[in-house]
Amino acid sequence: MGLVSTKEMFKKAYEGGYAIGAFNVNNMEIIQAIVEAANELKSPVILQVSSGARKYANPTYLTKLVEAAVLESDIPIALHLDHGDTFELCKQCIDSGFTSVMIDGSHLAYEDNIALTRKVVEYAHAHGVTVEGELGQLAGVEDDINVSDEDAHYTNPDQVEDFVKRTGVDSLAIAIGTSHGAFKFKPGQDPKLRFDILEEIERRLPEFPIVLHGASSVSQEYVKIINDNGGKLADAIGIPEDMLRQAAKSAVCKINIDSDLRLAMTAGIREVFNAKPGLFDPRGYLTQGRKYIKELVSHKIKTVLGSEGKA
Repeated sequence: MGLVSTKEMFKKAYEGGYAIGAFNVNNMEIIQAIVEAANELKSPVILQVSSGARKYANPTYLTKLVEAAVLESDIPIALHLDHGDTFELCKQCIDSGFTSVMIDGSHLAYEDNIALTRKVVEYAHAHGVTVEGELGQLAGVEDDINVSDEDAHYTNPDQVEDFVKRTGVDSLAIAIGTSHGAFKFKPGQDPKLRFDILEEIERRLPEFPIVLHGASSVSQEYVKIINDNGGKLADAIGIPEDMLRQAAKSAVCKINIDSDLRLAMTAGIREVFNAKPGLFDPRGYLTQGRKYIKELVSHKIKTVLGSEGKA
């Protein structure tokens, strides 16, 4: 099958009480690992590309790599733009074959966010592409996203109905306590998701797909491997996986995972370099990074997302 829209994916996920993993991709090995894991577990998957990934790998290369992954699998795969911040960027992705885009106007004033999001929706829907909007801002740093704790704010449930109605978005990213980047919370802090806000949004938007960004759990297994092999990662904790599983059973139909992939890849590479300091063949060290990413994605599908066997 070719690339698919997220519309049917989310409908099935909402009804089935699971979420779709949206994994950020930057190169061939990451794409291979994600799709191999999802294919073996018969799970639908979303491959998403940030503006930083487009700058790094070239949009054409990434799109063609994803198309190759589709040819090598028999599961539903959507290609999604993560955190598009302009109409022009969203349009470029739509025109190049993306099946879903996110327009992130959360940093704008409310009315300006609506206007920008509506403009993207009108163009995307005319081309059969779904759109994710965002209300509320997550703290943290990831690629071009950099929001301080002071500027972050939870989604206001009083705004969600008006926003969805006036923009026509197909899904909504909300802020309920997740955070971008690997260093979400310091040891001693108690990460909590505001399920009260999520429940109120569910009540106001019945049967509407909700999205969680910044949902990596910062696997301590990979942090330890990195530090044991010459790394110096600071202590950090992410979102507890039991909280994410609880969210996946609700209206949350898409959970974004990026930092955990980076940790897994880095752990594999550092481990190989430490064991074989003279190695200079990229295939030698990228293979281990790819292996760890595949293991991570399999774990997320089975334990957090609940999407195994839902393809």
